[in-house]
Amino acid sequence: ARDGTLKNSNTTCLNGRPVHADLERRLGLPVRLENDADCFALAEARDGAAVGRALVFGVILGTGVGGGLVIDGRVRAGPQHIAGEWGHHTIDPAGPECYCGQRGCVETLLSGPALEAAYRAAGGSTAPAAEIAARAAAGEATAAAVVQRYLDWFGRALANVIDILDPDVVVVGGGLSNLDVLYTQGRDAVARYVFNDELTTPIVANRLGDSAGVIGAALLTV
Repeated sequence: ARDGTLKNSNTTCLNGRPVHADLERRLGLPVRLENDADCFALAEARDGAAVGRALVFGVILGTGVGGGLVIDGRVRAGPQHIAGEWGHHTIDPAGPECYCGQRGCVETLLSGPALEAAYRAAGGSTAPAAEIAARAAAGEATAAAVVQRYLDWFGRALANVIDILDPDVVVVGGGLSNLDVLYTQGRDAVARYVFNDELTTPIVANRLGDSAGVIGAALLTV
């Protein structure tokens, strides 16, 4: 929020807290608050996989789902500071309930915990997302069905973003960005739903890894 009060955080106990003022008082220094997905997108636009691209959409797929929009090397968060928040677009009104109060948000279907929960619900064992993807690649029927459904949601959700923004590139970060299938079958799913005869938007893995967020935070002042 413009007054430094935290809002829309998945750490819900902090929502409504004057985090900006609290940090400045504790540190005795000027503080700028920014969403981690925005910092990720900025780092990749300035020094990573999207260098030289004017309109960059950064995607976080991990514990949650986030997004950041960078235009001409600057974060564009919008007057409500929600630009790029594709994680809370509803794509399945009958889907799982989200902490934000809606149902079927992208985050409830594309986060790592969502993939793991879908696998358990289909009869699979408790396993991390990377292991589920590996089992799918090895031919396990349950894992393959769950991963295909995940990729279909990925295609629907990201096609909506591309239809609205038409970015020069989409950069994927977060723990699930290491799943190679996102850039093959996942990209094919996006192509099925995008409003064009073909998908020309590059969908690429990040280059800066776990450091992207802190690099982007440093770049906010440059």
